[in-house]
Amino acid sequence: GVTSMDVFLEKFFPSVYRKMHQNAASTNQYCKFDSQLLTMFTSSLYLAGLVASFFASSVTRMFGRKVSMISGGLTFLVGAAINGAAMNVALLIVGRILLGFGVGFANQ
Repeated sequence: GVTSMDVFLEKFFPSVYRKMHQNAASTNQYCKFDSQLLTMFTSSLYLAGLVASFFASSVTRMFGRKVSMISGGLTFLVGAAINGAAMNVALLIVGRILLGFGVGFANQ
């Protein structure tokens, strides 16, 4: 998705953008985005969703499904707002973590 957009990579991951365009002639697609920061950005949503799904069952048991779904939705909304207004990679990762918690609670 977004990691293949040149504008996004140029703004938030300029080293990955430069490497990608330097090696454009290469046919090897393995480890094209060799960046731990980009990997953390990508996987933060999934890891947060996994962790949140473990806690969501307790919250659902204690407060009910409605509270669980609303809190998950609000967390997702805050994460989306942070990602939309992000000016640096740290805010992108925080936003993705909040999105993951929202997805984890919604899956519960």
